[in-house]
Amino acid sequence: MRHVIAGIYRARVVIMYVSVMTIFVGTVGAQMIPITPVKAVFTLLPLAGIVGMLLVLAVLVPGLKLVPSREPITVLAPVTGRWSALNSPATRVPSHGVRAYGQTYAVDLVFDPKKRARPAFDTGIALRYPNEYPAFGEPVRAMIDGVVVHASDSQRDHRARSSVLGYIYMLMEGTIREIGGPHLIIGNHITIRGEDGVYALIAHVKQHSALVEVGDAVVAGQTIGACGNSGNSSEPHVHAQLMDRASAWTGHGLPMVFADIIVGDENESGDAMPADNEHIIAR
Repeated sequence: MRHVIAGIYRARVVIMYVSVMTIFVGTVGAQMIPITPVKAVFTLLPLAGIVGMLLVLAVLVPGLKLVPSREPITVLAPVTGRWSALNSPATRVPSHGVRAYGQTYAVDLVFDPKKRARPAFDTGIALRYPNEYPAFGEPVRAMIDGVVVHASDSQRDHRARSSVLGYIYMLMEGTIREIGGPHLIIGNHITIRGEDGVYALIAHVKQHSALVEVGDAVVAGQTIGACGNSGNSSEPHVHAQLMDRASAWTGHGLPMVFADIIVGDENESGDAMPADNEHIIAR
């Protein structure tokens, strides 16, 4: 059943892409081809494309609940210092708009130190260099004790999508990346198998920064790589998630909270998951 669900997720992307192309080809063909039986076929293509898009929206919706909810698992934050949360499950679920690739309860963290501000969106050049962001190259650590089951760091760190034009480019690029599967979406990543069938994944790792290999035993808090901008990423950040299996193709996301962090303007630390745009201080 799990593999069927994973196939549904992949089919959602392919069906949407084919539907859009079918509408475009059918509309153009119906206008250019003389009145022949072939023209009738092209006339029906847009209708088929619309049916495909409705199928995606009605049946393969990203928010489709396929697994029962469970209590959050307490893990160590994958970073230290002052970071801000984006696309947080404390704000909405699924946090990234989809349950595919185990991202149901994933969170993005951007480094937000007081002494160095992140470049503001839509300022400067359309595609900023990743090293202009304070997160780029920051150490990333293991969230749980366990064994490394995946470690990749060969993909390059591309420029940030730091403007409206850059963001539009990222959306188009993301469609192509989706067809290629999770490897092109989450970029360089490290996955650790913990106890009770829990897998912790850190994505968008910096190229050539992985400090662990498959089979290595690690402990929570151990530095395993660095923050990068590989995969489908708008700017250098740390993407963290828990899954119930190693493969992002078939894994379901698991809820989590970070242990002993300070959220927002609170004075005391505790176990929590920050909401969108809330900053945390992790030690």
